[in-house]
Amino acid sequence: MTLAKDKARERIDQLIPELNQYAYEYYALDQPTVQDEVYDKLYRELEDLEGAYPDLIQEDSPTQRVGDQLAEGFSKVSHDTPMLSLANAFNREDLLDFDRRVRSLTDLDIEYEVELKIDGLAVSLKYDQGRLVQGATRGDGNIGEDITANIKAIQAIPLRLQEAISLEARGEVYMPKESFLKLNQGREEEGQALFANPRNAAAGTLRNLDPKVTAKRQLNVFLYGLVSQESLAIDQQDQSLDYLTSIGLRTNPERKVYSSMEEVIDYIENFQAIRSSLAYEIDGVVIKVNDFKAQEEIGYTVKAPKWAIAYKFPAEEAHTKLHDIEWTLGRTGVVTPTAVMDPVQLAGTTVKRASLHNADLIKEKDVRLEDTVVVRKAGDIIPEVVRVDLNQRPADSQPYTIPTTCPVCQGDLVHLEDEVALRCMNPQCPAQVLEKANHFVSRNAMNIDGLGQKLIEQLFNQDLVQDTGDLYYLKKEDLMALDRVGDKSASKLLDAIESSKSNSLERLLFGLGIRHVGSKAARLIAEEFKTMDRVREAKVQDLTQIDGMGQVIADSLVEYFKLEESQALIDKFVQADLNMDYIPARSLEENDLSESTQAFAGKTIVLTGKLSQFKRNELKEILTELGANVTGSVSKNTDLVIAGSDAGSKLDKAQELGVETWDEDQLLEELN
Repeated sequence: MTLAKDKARERIDQLIPELNQYAYEYYALDQPTVQDEVYDKLYRELEDLEGAYPDLIQEDSPTQRVGDQLAEGFSKVSHDTPMLSLANAFNREDLLDFDRRVRSLTDLDIEYEVELKIDGLAVSLKYDQGRLVQGATRGDGNIGEDITANIKAIQAIPLRLQEAISLEARGEVYMPKESFLKLNQGREEEGQALFANPRNAAAGTLRNLDPKVTAKRQLNVFLYGLVSQESLAIDQQDQSLDYLTSIGLRTNPERKVYSSMEEVIDYIENFQAIRSSLAYEIDGVVIKVNDFKAQEEIGYTVKAPKWAIAYKFPAEEAHTKLHDIEWTLGRTGVVTPTAVMDPVQLAGTTVKRASLHNADLIKEKDVRLEDTVVVRKAGDIIPEVVRVDLNQRPADSQPYTIPTTCPVCQGDLVHLEDEVALRCMNPQCPAQVLEKANHFVSRNAMNIDGLGQKLIEQLFNQDLVQDTGDLYYLKKEDLMALDRVGDKSASKLLDAIESSKSNSLERLLFGLGIRHVGSKAARLIAEEFKTMDRVREAKVQDLTQIDGMGQVIADSLVEYFKLEESQALIDKFVQADLNMDYIPARSLEENDLSESTQAFAGKTIVLTGKLSQFKRNELKEILTELGANVTGSVSKNTDLVIAGSDAGSKLDKAQELGVETWDEDQLLEELN
C-alpha cells in the first residue's frame, strides 16, 4: 500500500540520514552496525517511496549515487586554491636537508605529521552546508575536470557530512589491491587489455564516462587535507584530519606526529618493509610540518610548499633471465603467456614465473627468449614482466614467435577484433572442458565438496565423464576406480553430488561458465526469470531491462543457449533431476541449521592471517550465510576473531580488547 505524500515525505526524511549513517559506518569506518539484509530492506523501501513520488527525491539520497545517463565529457573546474605538487626526497640525506631548511626558516618548534603516500589519483571534494556538490581531478593544479557523477558512485565518499558545514577537502582516490586483481583477472579472462597497476586502474575508472562502471570497480578514498580551516579553530594538520574523520570523511589511520627527523626515518623504514602487506598501494611517505602557523612562515615556491616533502620508495623491481614462455588455457578459451625465469627475490618472496598477460604485450615489449627482463609485483602480489633490459640482449637474439595453434587441442588460435587475447575457439578442447568442470564444482558454483581438480582430471582421462552433466550419472564403482578413492570417500562424493542437485538456479547458471556471466549476474537473472526454461527462452531486450544487466552479458547469455551442446547439457541436468528453479534466500530456521551454526547469527567476526583450510572469500561467504557480519577491522564491537598463521596487528588488538579468538581447527569444530 502506497503512503500518502505527506507521510512518504516524513518517512523519506527518516530513511535518508539513517541509510547514509549505515553507509558511513560500513565504508568509511569499516564497522557496520546492521546486517546487509537490514540495509537492503530499508534501501528498497526508499526506492519504492521515491518511485511513487519522484518529486520527493533528495540530492543526498543514497539512490542518487549512480545516475542512468552517460556523461558526454568532463567540464573544466578552476581550483580556488591551487593543488600544488610536492618536492621529492629519495634518500636519508634528502630528508635531513629538508629538516635543516625547514628549521632555518622559522623560530617555531617543529613537529612533523607523517602520512602514507597513497598511489592513486588526487581529487578535490566540495561540500556546501554538508552536501557534496562537486568532485574534481587535480589536472594541472589550477584547472581540473568535473567528475562529480563518478565521485558520487564511490561508496566511501559521503553525499552528506555529519555536520552542515561548507568546506573543500582533498585526498587520493585509489583502487584496493584486491579490487585491482579481480578487475584484471576478469579483463584477462575476457581478452580485454589489462590495467598496468592500481593507480592506472583508478585513474581510468574515475575518467570513465559511465558512473555505473565506477560504482562496480570498488574505488576507495583517503582524504589528506582541508583547504579552509580558519573558521574551524584548527591549528595543526593532525587536528584537521581528526576533524575530517569526525564529520564522516575517510582518512588514513597510519598517520603519526614526530618531533625529530630520525623518528620520521624509522617510520619510513618500517612501512617500506611492510608495504606489500597493506591492502592498498603506497609509493612513499609524505612529511608535513604539522603546525599551520609554521607552514605560513616557511612558505611556498612557485610549484610546491617548502614545508612538505614526499619521500619516494625505490621501485621494487628485479632483473632476471627469461628462458621460456608457457601458454596456458582458461575455461573460456583464452590462452595466457607466462614467463619462466631464473629464481629472483622480489618483495620478500622467490619468483620463478611472471605474467606476460597477452600476445600483444609480448610484441609491444619485444620480449624474447634468453632476454634479461625486469620484473615486479603488480599490486605487490602478482609477478609481471615490466620491460626488457636491451643492453644485455644476446647478439644472436631472434623475435619471439607467437603460437598460432592451441597448446592442448592444436586447434587454431584466433585474435578477435575486440580483444587483445588469443582464444581457442574449439568448445570441445580438453583443457577448456576440464577448466569448466573445475569451475562448475567450485564453492561459489555447485559446491560439490571433495571433487577437486585431480579427481576431475582422472574422471575425464578415464572417459568416465565427457561434460559436467555426466557427474550426476556416476556410480560408486566408477569413483572407486580412481586413485586414492575408497568405499567411504566414494560414498561421500556421491552424497555431495546428490546434495548439489538442490542448489538454487543462480548457482547452476554461474556454474555453467557462460562468458561474462559472473555470480552477481547469475543471481540477477535467476531472481528475474525464476526458472531455467524462462532463462533459456530469454531475449536480449528482456535481459537488458534488468537493473545492472548490460548488453554484453545479455548477448553472451542468449548466444550460449543458442548452441545445441548447451541445450543438450541442460537437458542432461533435467534428466538427472537437478533443481531448475530459483530458491529465495531463507531464514536460519527455514534452513534448519544446527544450534552450533546458529551461534554465528548476528555476530561481528574478523578474519586475519593466512588461512590454510579455507579461501578467505569462501569463508566470508559461509559465515555471512550463517548470519554473521564479517568486517575488516577489530573494535570493541567485534565478537570473534578467526586467526590463521602470521596474524598480526588485528590479533594483537583483539587480545588487547579481550575479544574471543579462534584458530581454524576451532572454527571447523564449530561448523561441523
